[in-house]
Amino acid sequence: MIYVLGYGQQTYKILSYGCQGNQRDSETLAGLLENLGYEPAHDIDDADLIILNTCCVRHTVENRIYGKLGELKYLKRNNPYLVIGVCGCMPQQKEAAERLYKRAPHIDILFGTHNLHRLPELLERNRATRRQVIDIWEREEDKIVEHLPVVRAPGIRAYINIMYGCDNFCSYCIVPYVRGRERSRQSKEILAEAQAAIDQGYK
Repeated sequence: MIYVLGYGQQTYKILSYGCQGNQRDSETLAGLLENLGYEPAHDIDDADLIILNTCCVRHTVENRIYGKLGELKYLKRNNPYLVIGVCGCMPQQKEAAERLYKRAPHIDILFGTHNLHRLPELLERNRATRRQVIDIWEREEDKIVEHLPVVRAPGIRAYINIMYGCDNFCSYCIVPYVRGRERSRQSKEILAEAQAAIDQGYK
């Protein structure tokens, strides 16, 4: 479903922290936003929407994210119509969404790793109510959402997911807890996406 927000030309900035999985999610977020008519902002100060796609592997990364949220508080103060979103692994942790909101109540949208595809709906809810939207799924849906739009970085390299989550539960790794249990894509979908990337000039 395509949501049309109808607020004139809007711009976005996505700040991605962490691994290649987060970078790939940010490409999908950009695709969803550009389908809504958003354009990328050249500078964060000019953006109408700022999304932090977060990582929680190390406390140093979390501290950087909280520091950035502190900076964005002043942008929000100067532009009350600025929408700030936080997504990814950090809010997907147990009780982390509440901690984030307490430390940064100027966040407008909080969502996790399982429902990136619902970004247009979450934006619409925030625009309609002017209230904070928190949408964290405690468990991932079994169904993988295919054919989401994507805006890839220019160059020769393209990220393509073949699976999501992990079943190993290694003692040092948080992935199964924030990205869910292992779910594999169908081979025909992987090959079709690879061919589309090749057709676009990726090597």
